[in-house]
Amino acid sequence: MTMRHSNYDKFPFVAVPNSDAACVVGWEPIGRRLREAVRQRGRTKTVITVECYPGVFEADILQALSRELKPALAIRATDALKSEAEINRLCAPFLGGDDPVFGYLSNLTLPQFFDAGQVAVLKQQVQAIKAGLVLVVGVGARLIAEGDVLVYADLARWEIQQRQRRKEIGNLGVSNAAQSPGLKYKRAFFIDWRVADRWKKPLLRQFDFLLDTNNPREPKLAEGEAVRRGLAEAVRRPFRVVPLFDPGPWGGQWMKEVCDLDRSAVNYAWCFDCVPEENSLRLGFGSHRVEIPAINLVFDQPRALLGDPVHARFGDEFPIRFDFLDTMGGGNLSFQVHPLTEYIQQKFGMHYTQDESYYLLDAAPDACVYLGLKEGVDREALVCDLQAAQTGDAPFPDERYVNRWPAKKHDHFLIPAGTCHCSGKNSMVLEISATPYIFTFKMWDWGRLGLDGKPRPIHLEHGLANLQWDRTTDWVREQLINRITPLGRGEGWREERTGLHGREFIETRRHWFTGRVPHHTGGLERGSVNVLNLVEGDEAVVESPDGAFTPFVVHYAETFIVPAAVGAYTVRPADSTEREHASVKASVRVGPL
Repeated sequence: MTMRHSNYDKFPFVAVPNSDAACVVGWEPIGRRLREAVRQRGRTKTVITVECYPGVFEADILQALSRELKPALAIRATDALKSEAEINRLCAPFLGGDDPVFGYLSNLTLPQFFDAGQVAVLKQQVQAIKAGLVLVVGVGARLIAEGDVLVYADLARWEIQQRQRRKEIGNLGVSNAAQSPGLKYKRAFFIDWRVADRWKKPLLRQFDFLLDTNNPREPKLAEGEAVRRGLAEAVRRPFRVVPLFDPGPWGGQWMKEVCDLDRSAVNYAWCFDCVPEENSLRLGFGSHRVEIPAINLVFDQPRALLGDPVHARFGDEFPIRFDFLDTMGGGNLSFQVHPLTEYIQQKFGMHYTQDESYYLLDAAPDACVYLGLKEGVDREALVCDLQAAQTGDAPFPDERYVNRWPAKKHDHFLIPAGTCHCSGKNSMVLEISATPYIFTFKMWDWGRLGLDGKPRPIHLEHGLANLQWDRTTDWVREQLINRITPLGRGEGWREERTGLHGREFIETRRHWFTGRVPHHTGGLERGSVNVLNLVEGDEAVVESPDGAFTPFVVHYAETFIVPAAVGAYTVRPADSTEREHASVKASVRVGPL
């Protein structure tokens, strides 16, 4: 394990220029700012609509704003929801029956969750008030009243998950807070977040204020125009999303040291440091930091962020994922496979699949990667042994069927969908993959329990339906391991292609450098967003050749995003050391870059 002094930044943010006064903190200042907005409207009657993302503590917001604003009428929009029985019937086709993990991506819209008659009743109550202030709060508030002042109360996806785990919230329209976090996450992933994001997208250009209650004890209100300037600023420069860390049954100890995490935690298994659907983005307004879902940037600035060719193919989705898998001092990941494209489309409603790769940031001498089947495997025997392992009759004899490849620092293993694989213990993996990140079919979990003391779900039927039997030893050795191709060099740098496989849409390049390395996204019209990680060296500086953005500092193991609209940029060591640095860069293949 490589020990070093941690300089990893866990709380990056994008500074919004000229915005010191655009954000206030605390309910009293928020109340004053909203009263001023009402005064500026100059109307006899003013409606403040606070639209909420599912998971926001609506009752707390309603209580606090009622105290500060003293409205003539205060309404909670979710009083107009359909009954739980009706909502459950509406959602049932997308929940996958008894499957604890997988469902089908919903095409539902928010109005379908509401009772038209009850909406009409609440609208009449609003209309009946002839003078004074009306406050409407909750998911679906704009169904009741568009509002003279529109506030959007957003919430980071990670905070939603923490509230699910603490059993503080349930799912949209149902009282299931006591249900297992896994089932609530599944329902949110396949239904709630799809519904809420469809409703949110047009509001990103309309809200007057954004309300951040990720920390309920420190609410923050930011002006809508300043938030939008922050999103526009982010796509003109390199930036990082806020990383999040989570333990797991196979988790390790490496990230504790390198990322300066809580040493008393049992382990850290995952770090999501570039998954915009999960990560958040922090915007800096003077000394204040407002946290919003990073996916808002993709929704608001898809062309500038992704590039025209990528946007044309993926829409407002971010297709590249970087995350960490830490088994240093831990255990093997589950033996698994990812679905083929047609399978994920037909079974789950996703239009592209989770192709991926393992880049070894660090490795102990005994580190390995399980990848592909051995030559001449007996299919029927393999299936029987996997089935026997699930019933507890005997452990799965992986050594009989699966290749176990030695792994060392800076190795790169390519894993197109359908290839059986897992990382072994005592390794630190930078996983570079496509973004449909929950579609992992576990076929064997080494006979262990999850952190909750229960067996983790196994999806053997799904796994066997996607397992590619021709991905065997010779093919894997030739096609998937360290496919390194030198591409070019200059003064103080050299470039290599490291993958990915031809079946995967992501291209990866590695640069070794002691000097300044030229990069280019290809530009908005012909290029792709770039995602990079500093895989060697303590610190590097990302700069614009023409000064288009302020120099951006990155540290070892940090992932950063360079929007397609940036075009040309350079990366160099932060000091004059002769020690060689290295970065790995991923982009979507759209032609020569």
